[in-house]
Amino acid sequence: MAGSTIGKLFTVTTWGESHGPALGAVIDGCPAGIALDPQMIQADLERRRPGKSAYTSSRKEVDQVEILSGVFRGFTTGTPISLIIRNVDQHSADYDHLAEILRPGHADCTYWQKYGIRDYRGGGRASGRETAARVAAGAVARQLLAQFDVKITGYTYAIGEISINPDRFEPDLIYSHPLAMPDRLAAAAAEQYIKKYAAKHDSVGGVVECVVSNLPPGLGEPVFAKLDALLAQALFSIGAVKAVEIGSGFRAATMTGSEHNDCFHWENGKLSKTTNHAGGVLGGISDGSPLILRVYFKPTPSIAKTQKTATITGDNIEVQITGRHDPVIVPRAVVVVEAMIALTLADCLLMAATSTINNLKRLFSHNSTPAPHNKLGG
Repeated sequence: MAGSTIGKLFTVTTWGESHGPALGAVIDGCPAGIALDPQMIQADLERRRPGKSAYTSSRKEVDQVEILSGVFRGFTTGTPISLIIRNVDQHSADYDHLAEILRPGHADCTYWQKYGIRDYRGGGRASGRETAARVAAGAVARQLLAQFDVKITGYTYAIGEISINPDRFEPDLIYSHPLAMPDRLAAAAAEQYIKKYAAKHDSVGGVVECVVSNLPPGLGEPVFAKLDALLAQALFSIGAVKAVEIGSGFRAATMTGSEHNDCFHWENGKLSKTTNHAGGVLGGISDGSPLILRVYFKPTPSIAKTQKTATITGDNIEVQITGRHDPVIVPRAVVVVEAMIALTLADCLLMAATSTINNLKRLFSHNSTPAPHNKLGG
């Protein structure tokens, strides 16, 4: 199976299945000398971890990350960083009755059509469990970006028909409320909305919004490696994502040129924009404005409601999906969105470093041999 690696210079390969012994990621191309804090990786995994509230799967995973390589005395060494997260609460027998059934809304059908074999225990590689590896790798990328004061903040923007009101934005609720929804009134309404459909054995979808601040201009390459194109690819690789917006997004189609164009002006010696309809990207390159994205998730496909489907043996049947599933995946997906954005930006940052000859001259015009007894333990 190809397609498990993302990035050109800062590359990440994820591996493992939902019901295998473990899953993880290998990061190659991470610069040496970053003080890597495992607790920051663990904190992001805790935000994604199941079994924490009534709005998540009851699967009990500790999601304890182990760093197997690429770090020495607390600093990255420039060699591949291998991360592993062991599965400890698999109930594989829960899926035995689904061995021949193609679940609606899942990748069962396409994996079977493509490979002729599939891991029906929770979906294998197609399971949302795979995103734990992305979050761990994204936390490493986030610590690289922090060296440049780049901050990535995601939150639940909408659940079903319930959206936040920016005038009621409370940042602390992103981390303290189980829905990661920074609007107290909207969060209360969303809770009732989820319960309404859960009582009908159904699920709901929603939207994650993410804002990246302090992003320097110059990230992204012309034509095929545009920043917005790479971000869209990364975000669409998350299971259940059906649409991605940057800046004004879908609204741009209803605006005029004079409404959508962001006018420039100088302010205190700095080039600025009056508005940010572009969402921080022009011509596929970051312009120094906040990067604003919205990611749309479909409802969780695993529902107990009776559905019509088929088997791989040629029968038409009805099925009810039992087991441990999220009634809405959006709150746990917030940190996954952040991770994929961090991985993309880290890769683009390294690519941008070679964009001018002056950058290369600054790097290689002086002796770059490390001083003796440096902090990496020479």
